[in-house]
Amino acid sequence: MSEPSRRQHEVIHSLIKKLLHFIRDNKNLEEMKLTINAYSTALFATWYFIEELGLLFDAGDGLTSNLMGKCGKIKHVFISNADRDHLAGLLQYNQLFAHRKPIIYYPKDSGSFPFLAEFTSKFDPHTFGTQWKPLDNEQVIPIKPNYEVTCFENQHIDVEGQLKSLSYKVEETKNKLKSEFRNLSSAALIAIKKEKGDNFIQEQIRKTILIYSGDTPVYDYSKYDNCKVLIHEATFLTKEELVSGNNKNKHSSLEEVMEMVANINIEQLIIGHFSSRYNQQQIDESIFRLKKYYNIKIPVHCVPVGQMKKDILHSRTWS
Repeated sequence: MSEPSRRQHEVIHSLIKKLLHFIRDNKNLEEMKLTINAYSTALFATWYFIEELGLLFDAGDGLTSNLMGKCGKIKHVFISNADRDHLAGLLQYNQLFAHRKPIIYYPKDSGSFPFLAEFTSKFDPHTFGTQWKPLDNEQVIPIKPNYEVTCFENQHIDVEGQLKSLSYKVEETKNKLKSEFRNLSSAALIAIKKEKGDNFIQEQIRKTILIYSGDTPVYDYSKYDNCKVLIHEATFLTKEELVSGNNKNKHSSLEEVMEMVANINIEQLIIGHFSSRYNQQQIDESIFRLKKYYNIKIPVHCVPVGQMKKDILHSRTWS
């Protein structure tokens, strides 16, 4: 075989191989299976670790003592607000894992984080590598190929002209074969792809795979609509308790969250950040009652008060 013929054969072989992978991937566009470990009890500590994405939402106390070596997998830390139960675990995490060069993101007008960055550099001068980055509203952060996190302002800390509390949305982008080409033979697809290019035969599919509310009141259903997994706080059980709580910073009640979920499109719900005033039986009974009342058919998961919950999406649920 001549050299030009050999090169042409290699090019065609490469095209066929790529196309076969492309067709195989388009047969099954299921999103990544998520392993979520968490601790979330109002006032004391909150953190959620999404293992496959190397993502940590909030970093309350007990982060390193519970996750231990798994903390080394964390690449991106997104803090929702500067309440101490959401950031107290950063000191030990930074001391142990700064050499992994994680990036810690925070609301841009939260003054606690620049102070923490400066303090840790002096308190643990032998550790370095952590980056501290402020976030503006609607800022988009790529975290790995085909995945990005978008932050959006919530109403937990409502200070005019200042951004002090955030929620986070994780989106996945995939390329999918356009419907008009799905019944064509491999040979036909190769010919079209060679002539027209990838973009002619495929379209980009964007899906919201997870939303993390952080601390926030329920205020705009559209913010959480159309996602696979919603992680939402429920500090109080009822609307009445929420009103009587009279907190400076705003929170949600389980009753409001379940009412919202009944009116939006999500596939699974994780509820946490319950107040320690409730025992687990009270919380369980309230979830069961409200799930039935609002006719919610999706799986509902709960992060129990005072306990870490491992692999939440694959554990006991009110389904």
